[in-house]
Amino acid sequence: MDNKIKKQNVYASEEEKTLIWDDIQNSFKKTFGSEIYNSWLQKITLIKEYNDYLILGVPTRFFRDWIVSRYLDKILEQVKSFKLSLTRIEFKIVEENKQNQEIIKIDELNKVTEIKDSILNYNRLNPKLNFENFIRGKSNDIAFSYSKKVCEHVSRYNPLYVCGGVGLGKTHLLNAIGLELQNDNNVMFISAERFMYHFIKSIKKNDMVNFKDFFRKSSVFIIDDIQFISGKESLQEEFFHTFNSLMDKGSQIIISSDRAPMKLDRIQDRIKSRLSGGLVVDIESPDLELKKNIIKRKIEDIQNQFKENINISDEVIDYVAAESKTNIRELIGVLNRVIAFSRVHNKILTTSDCKNILKDVFSQIKVITVDKIQNIVSNYFNISLSEMLSQRRSRPLARPRQIAMYLSKKMTTRSLPEIGRRFANRDHTTVIHAVKTISRLAEQDDEMKKNINQIKSLLIDQ
Repeated sequence: MDNKIKKQNVYASEEEKTLIWDDIQNSFKKTFGSEIYNSWLQKITLIKEYNDYLILGVPTRFFRDWIVSRYLDKILEQVKSFKLSLTRIEFKIVEENKQNQEIIKIDELNKVTEIKDSILNYNRLNPKLNFENFIRGKSNDIAFSYSKKVCEHVSRYNPLYVCGGVGLGKTHLLNAIGLELQNDNNVMFISAERFMYHFIKSIKKNDMVNFKDFFRKSSVFIIDDIQFISGKESLQEEFFHTFNSLMDKGSQIIISSDRAPMKLDRIQDRIKSRLSGGLVVDIESPDLELKKNIIKRKIEDIQNQFKENINISDEVIDYVAAESKTNIRELIGVLNRVIAFSRVHNKILTTSDCKNILKDVFSQIKVITVDKIQNIVSNYFNISLSEMLSQRRSRPLARPRQIAMYLSKKMTTRSLPEIGRRFANRDHTTVIHAVKTISRLAEQDDEMKKNINQIKSLLIDQ
């Protein structure tokens, strides 16, 4: 019977081996992690397989839109590792089977308990992410100070909005606030993605009353990575009313995001206004001194935890700190790699050893975003970002704008419509025109070619 089911799930191409969908699903779980897999990818089914593309089934249009906007590139990359000839994926909306519908009906008998238990089991505060082990520096001192003040004077800064790039300590601070306040308050700590997951489940089960009651009763509401509600109008509507309800009852709200409120893409203006109405604090990339302190603290923690001596010289610490130019999370990953090598070979490493161990890491192209391109280009041409994004079409503004669009297409994974939206909601055809124009000019005009190469260098070096 198992073989029969497997044959129904895959369609063998004539040129390559038939895909085993269970193997691909296992790879999704390893690549994306259990949270994303269980929430979104587990329900994807393989409907039909062709030599160069797949047709996958998803339960709802909402699922399809979310998966396409967030995970499509990585999904395609994963399936290509099983079959190189695949170049695209198409999604088809399929109704969930009767078995799933029966499970939903059974679950409805215990609606409130399911939401509560799921939240409590998943969103427990991490006792290790506290204020005591948060390492302060110039880049995060303001965010740290006001996070502490929120704990001393609840609702004085409301909402507190912490923004900064990936891996800089936002979640650590939010978790620390939750730990500090949990004894005397009803603390709710949840990621925006998880909030959305429960929102969708409640809609499907016609259980929005319990959803609203549960999320609006907290006295401290902490939500991480709010940018994930981008483009989801119904979810934004619910978040807006939840936010207002909590504010009206005097609850403290703490929010994190990868960018400032007014830079959030495809978020309602009224939500941006509410988020900007409290205190916005920024965490910047760590400077050299902070990175060295983080490395030293991490080495101490490992020594205390495993009761072993780790011999890493100051010279090596300086090298790792200076060469790691992304974020704290990746800095720790690099350090772990150095320590593991030192353990395996039982030797005290030199800078030369580290250069050899980490050559593939430090030679990688750094992550480049549309925001970064816009800032670099506007600074390069000595114009303000607001001018470059404006509707004015004068040559001194239009040409830098086109260059920024061109580089956004060439150096990021953003789609044409996404790039257009990031440039003051311009149409994707405007982006296409910009890419064609700059491509042609770069071939014909040496000055244009020079400008683009210099801007690329700035993007890679910073």
